[in-house]
Amino acid sequence: MPDSDPVARMLRDDAASSSLGMELVESGIGHASVRMKITDAMVNGHAVAHGGYVFMVADTAFACACNSHGPVAVAAGADITFVAPVYAGDELVATARERTRFGRSGIYDVTVRRGDEVVAEFRGRSRTIGDTR
Repeated sequence: MPDSDPVARMLRDDAASSSLGMELVESGIGHASVRMKITDAMVNGHAVAHGGYVFMVADTAFACACNSHGPVAVAAGADITFVAPVYAGDELVATARERTRFGRSGIYDVTVRRGDEVVAEFRGRSRTIGDTR
């Protein structure tokens, strides 16, 4: 992706997402998909992926979608519903879609899937802070 792409610039400097092996699958204005494989280190004492990791892949897709417009956008809030357990070895794809933007705010829905199965639904609320990077 060219450096003029705001999503590429943001992810280039995102040590948290890259340290977990996240990869951008696709992005465009108001949408993005991110892939992450669940490792043994991401599994909790119940032998399922810690919910924080599922949240994080959804949050990264959300960040890509809401930053696709150019001005820097940050999360104003988010929530997640876990639908199915996730296990070590699972490959997750989080797909974010813009629902609406109004003023400096936006609402984005993210579906996290393991193959065709939905494992979580996330809703994020963004706020642009006016900068462009």
